[in-house]
Amino acid sequence: MARVISIGAQSFQEMRMQDAFLVDKTAFIREWWKTLDTVTLICRPRRFGKTLTLSMVECFFSTKYARRGEELFAGLEIWDGASPCELQGSVPTVMLSFADCKGKAYATLERSLCDELARAWRTHADEIDSRDLGQYERELLHGTRTSVDPAQAAGSLKRLCELLTRSTGQKVLVLIDEYDTPMQEAWIAGCWNQMADFVRRLFNSTLKTNPYLRRALITGITRITQESIFSDLNNVEVVTTTSDAYATAFGFTEDEVFAAMDEFGLNEREEVRRWYDGFSFGNHEHIYNPWSATSYLKKHLFKAYWANTSGNALVSSLVRVGGEELKADFEALLSGNSVRKVIDEQIVFQNLDDDDDAVWSLLLASGYVRADDARLVDGATHCTLSLTNHEVRVTFDKLVRRWFQTAKRQYGAFVNALLAGDARGMTRFLNDVALRTFSFFDSGTQPSGHVEPERFWHGFVLGLLVELRDTHQVLSNRESGWGRYDTMIVPRDTTKVATVLEFKVLDHEDDERTLADTVASALAQIEAKDYDAELSDRCFDRDRIRHFGIAFEGKRALVG
Repeated sequence: MARVISIGAQSFQEMRMQDAFLVDKTAFIREWWKTLDTVTLICRPRRFGKTLTLSMVECFFSTKYARRGEELFAGLEIWDGASPCELQGSVPTVMLSFADCKGKAYATLERSLCDELARAWRTHADEIDSRDLGQYERELLHGTRTSVDPAQAAGSLKRLCELLTRSTGQKVLVLIDEYDTPMQEAWIAGCWNQMADFVRRLFNSTLKTNPYLRRALITGITRITQESIFSDLNNVEVVTTTSDAYATAFGFTEDEVFAAMDEFGLNEREEVRRWYDGFSFGNHEHIYNPWSATSYLKKHLFKAYWANTSGNALVSSLVRVGGEELKADFEALLSGNSVRKVIDEQIVFQNLDDDDDAVWSLLLASGYVRADDARLVDGATHCTLSLTNHEVRVTFDKLVRRWFQTAKRQYGAFVNALLAGDARGMTRFLNDVALRTFSFFDSGTQPSGHVEPERFWHGFVLGLLVELRDTHQVLSNRESGWGRYDTMIVPRDTTKVATVLEFKVLDHEDDERTLADTVASALAQIEAKDYDAELSDRCFDRDRIRHFGIAFEGKRALVG
């Protein structure tokens, strides 16, 4: 009889007690423990079993599960009497999850992290002799204080490890799940530097200068560049999607998927491959997303299950503010083509604004694209990127189209107004769409920590102009005359009118009181820097060149 599939279950103990469907990944425990690495960071995409794996590791080592080894692990690969089975239930273990540490402001993110640190203290109240503790620590242990004081947060885990070691006589195993969630949230919220400093100090105290630490296992999606939060640590073994280590420990192999299909009486193997295959870790190919595979096994329907999970905010933000080349590359991917790019597995979040290579590196780490034909050229990895599988293509398409849907319905109105030289019609369109579609973050009056408003509006208008490619060249950020114009629309029929667009945010420091002043400034810039020079070289007469200044403040726009 087929086992029951529990979608979204992340507790190893509960799944074993309920005899729920579970693919045996316990070999990871032995493989990891024998390395003797003090701190291990494993990066895998969303919904690849990271949380369940840490729960499994906790159940194996934690003193909370002492004398329950047979109950929890009998019949699984780890429970064969070989090392490290004698360690089951013998290691004090602190497990934290940063998965819910989210927010739109630094204060919210900081509080959520401090709340999670306090939860870790409460979890170990029964294991610690509290007779010699101060009032503050007693309150944390017994739950009367629900959050760690931010000023004491950096050393809080180190202190907890010390108390556990003193009480049990054993050094502590620390497990941290989704370590990079607050970092991604901070980048979106525009408070990256503050959060990086918070996490850097916490990790340095917990993982570097902590004599009570036995081992640490950390999971996340991205390998954030060492200079950002790991600058003080030289003892971290980093395992990325290109590493061979633990390649089959996260995600399902094709043999595991097909065995499960046999258990549930399913035989649509080729369609399962098309929808859910395509991931590769190290030299191991044909890895399947566990969330999608188990959802299919339960529902017997081919759907983009990944699209309905959380975690798309960062990628969605990058798509929205991306420039012309990035949008054109997305169109190519969605059409089934591939793009050649340079990637770096160390994600530099500070470069996501203006470095498309950093964006592609993030998309690769997140599982949206796969890399083939990788070659090292002058120390940089060049590879061919394509969407991972059909499910990702559907997910990506929904992600891009959902944001763009409102604008798409009125696309004709904007383009027609542009081609007709109707500034009022363009203004009406942009304000209508901005009001109903954009968040203030997207089109803010000042850069929100990382996003320049000009870049956002520029990218948005470029997206509207994609459909003109058959009849026009849409050029962006190219040199002409004495500077670099924002956008130039060149008809392939040289008897028609060409257009130059300049985007500017209202800047009160430049004595601009109204959007009309900013429009005038944009038009003056086009003239002063002779952006028409390229068009003149293409034999366009001055009377067949049209200029538009596009000014904006928050969600308000004016075209003139």
